[in-house]
Amino acid sequence: MDPANGCRISSLRIAGTELLRQGERYGSFPMVPWCGRTANGRFINGGVPHQLPVNAPPHAIHGTGRDTAWRTARTGPDSAVFTYELGDPWPYSGLVTQTVELTADSLTLQLGIETYDVSYPAQAGWHPWFLRNAFPGGKDVQIAFTADWQEERGPDHLPTGRRIGPTPGPWDDCFGMPDGVDVTLTWPECLELTVKSRAEWVVIYDAEAEAVCVEPQSGPPNGLNTHPRLVTPIDPLEVATTWSWRRLG
Repeated sequence: MDPANGCRISSLRIAGTELLRQGERYGSFPMVPWCGRTANGRFINGGVPHQLPVNAPPHAIHGTGRDTAWRTARTGPDSAVFTYELGDPWPYSGLVTQTVELTADSLTLQLGIETYDVSYPAQAGWHPWFLRNAFPGGKDVQIAFTADWQEERGPDHLPTGRRIGPTPGPWDDCFGMPDGVDVTLTWPECLELTVKSRAEWVVIYDAEAEAVCVEPQSGPPNGLNTHPRLVTPIDPLEVATTWSWRRLG
C-alpha cells in the first residue's frame, strides 16, 4: 500500500509474479468520492450547483482520493485501515475509510464515506491496472463476465442513458450486474483471478497494450448526476470488493 500516493496498492505479487502495472499513476487506486467521468465536472445537490476540477477535459474523472495523502489508522500482519478527510476541491466534508484484508488466496478491500452534517451524492470504487501479460512467455490475459446490460457510451465517453446488450471488446465501458460484479481474469496455464463485489456496476477498460482494468463501483460514470446515491448522517456509503486467485497448471 502507498497511502501517500492516493492509498493505492502499488504492488500485488502472487508466487513472485507481479500482477499490477507499475508506476506512480498505476497499481490500483480507490475512486472516491466519485467514479469515472462526471460531465464537465459539474453536479447539483439540492438545487446547488458545484464545479469540480476538470482533470480529463472536458470532464472530471476518478475522484480526489487518488491525489490525496491518506492517514494510516491501523496496520497489522494481514490487514490495514486508512482514512482521509474530504474537503476542497470536493465541496463537502466527511470521512473516507479504506480497509484492506489479505489472505493466502484473496484480497478484500472496503471503502466507506461518512458525512458529518450535510447530505450529498457520492460514489466509491476501485481502479486496478492488471498487467495484460504478467507471466514471462505466457499468453495475454482473458476477461470473462456475464452482464445484464451495457451502458451505451456516447461520443463524449459518458453513458447516454440507454442500456444495450453487451458488445464485444475492446472496451471502455460500464456494465450492469444487478446480482453483483463477477469478472474473471485468466492468464492461460498460469493464474485465474476473480473480481467480485456486491456493487452493481463495473467498468472494463482494455484499450491499452500494457494492462486491463476491471473497476467495481457503486454507480455508473456521471452517476453524481444520473444515479445519485446520497450519503447522509445516518446512511453512509459502503462498498467492498474481493479478489481471489488460484494457480493453474
